[in-house]
Amino acid sequence: MGWLRERARRLRRTPTGRGATVDDAIVAHLTEFVRTRRGVEALVEPPTAVTQTTMLLIAYDGEWTRRRVPSARWAHAFAEHLQIPAYDAAVVGYPQRMRDYNHRQKLRQQTDRR
Repeated sequence: MGWLRERARRLRRTPTGRGATVDDAIVAHLTEFVRTRRGVEALVEPPTAVTQTTMLLIAYDGEWTRRRVPSARWAHAFAEHLQIPAYDAAVVGYPQRMRDYNHRQKLRQQTDRR
């Protein structure tokens, strides 16, 4: 598995060449999410005035996770490495299954409080 470690090390470097790296915990979290869920897709969210570029991973059932990443280029390269499709969120929008999942979670929390 040395090739996997080497590939992950290279992916942690930003494509800008400035030498900044992504935290190992972020890489591990994103990789684990993809490996433990089916039908995962990546949405790359552009930076805003208050947040930097983020990568949103969404499973087939709508479960999702979001983490900050160094750049859109890094996010697309990482998705390619994990062999999952990657889309720009500003272009394609958010899938309905994500909204449905959030709604189900909200209903579940309300039911659990009773």
